[in-house]
Parts: sequence; structure tokens; C-alpha cells
Amino acid sequence: MKNTVRDYIRTIADFPHEGILFRDVTTLFADPRGFRMAVDQLLTPYAGSRIDKVVGIEARGFILGGAIAHQLCAGFVPIRKQGKLPGATISQAYRLEYGEAVVELHEDALEPGDKVLIVDDLLATGGTAGAAVELAERLGAEIVGCAFVVDLPDLGGRALLEKLAIKVHALCAFEGV
Repeated sequence: MKNTVRDYIRTIADFPHEGILFRDVTTLFADPRGFRMAVDQLLTPYAGSRIDKVVGIEARGFILGGAIAHQLCAGFVPIRKQGKLPGATISQAYRLEYGEAVVELHEDALEPGDKVLIVDDLLATGGTAGAAVELAERLGAEIVGCAFVVDLPDLGGRALLEKLAIKVHALCAFEGV
């Protein structure tokens, strides 16, 4: 019997590189009970709060963010990999646990003063989430929090976000890399 979100997540060794234990949430998303549990638990701390936009980080953050935005009666805004958004964008480079990347946000996606919840499946080094925070703040938004299904505390992402005074909500944690 699966009683927690963690019970629905499988671990795949040596993906995408040798020595990495990949925490695969597709098994969580595929199960209706597990997916519902994850969405409900991710949004619970923010129920009753003013959230204007939910910002989902590509790609699994889109799945979660859309469902959470619907439940919170908020708009949904995607943060995408460089070159994927069709309109005028702002961009932010960042380091991730095994490389470098750039993410972008439409320059008109957020208004000054918007209350924003940033959502993704996994918090590792905090590079992607930190870049999302930077992009939203550059447009004048106020970050209410960042919500994740999985936290990998050994990689320091939570500490990085908390150093930026961002509240972090994660449903479960896995030790190691």
C-alpha cells in the first residue's frame, strides 16, 4: 500500500550519468491517487493566501504548476529553456547539478506586485529554482514560496533558496545524490 508521495517515486541508478540516483516522478504522475496527493499537499500551505500566478519550471513543473494554479484559481506562467518561448523574453543563466543552462520568461508574464508561487518536481542544487526566483523578481513579482515534490538536501538547494529569504516547501527528501 502506498501511503505517502515518496512511495510513488522510483529511483533509477546511473541516470543521466553514472553515480546519479535519478528520482523519477513519472510514476507518481501516472497514478491518480498519487498525483492527487502530490498536488493537494503542494498547494495546502498556500490555500487561502493570495497567489496571482503559479510559475512552473520546465518541464515537470508544468504538470504540477498547471494543476496547482487551477486549484488556487491563479494564472499559470511557464519558465522554459532558452529559445522555446515565442515572445519577447528575459533570460537567466544558472548552474545545475551536472552542467549549465539558461531559462527564460516572457517579459510580460508577471506584473509588479504579483504574488508568485514557483513549482517544480525536484530541488537539487537550487540553480534552476534560483534562476526562476531571479527572473520573477526582475519583473517585480513577490515570491510567496517555492514548492517541490522532492528535496535532495545533500545538494544544498534548500539552503541556497533560504539564503535568498525564500520559503521552501517539499513533500519528501532523499539523501545522497
